[in-house]
Amino acid sequence: MSNEELTKAIVTEDGEVLVRKSDGSYRPADNRTDWDRLRAMSEQEVEAAACGDPDAQLLDDAFWQTARVVVAPGKKHTGLRIDADVLDWFKSHGKGWQTRMNAVLRAYYEAQTRD
Repeated sequence: MSNEELTKAIVTEDGEVLVRKSDGSYRPADNRTDWDRLRAMSEQEVEAAACGDPDAQLLDDAFWQTARVVVAPGKKHTGLRIDADVLDWFKSHGKGWQTRMNAVLRAYYEAQTRD
């Protein structure tokens, strides 16, 4: 499996999961889990539902051989000056706007520092 086939994601300090898009930016991961329904299910029902999900990714030994934990480096507070319209746009997308802004900057940084 090549790296292009893997879904890349990061977990923010506040626990939000961001999924990397094809353009290198990040978006909040979809969360459509019905937690109450899941808690009411037995282990066997959960297993059967997972096996019957056509979108579920098989987590077999081959998957775990290429899996890796990615920990984001520490963050530093800065007094960054941002154009008002850019700042307003990020804020208009709700909670996590700073994390998304950082993800955009990280994607640019990674694109510029690739070998």
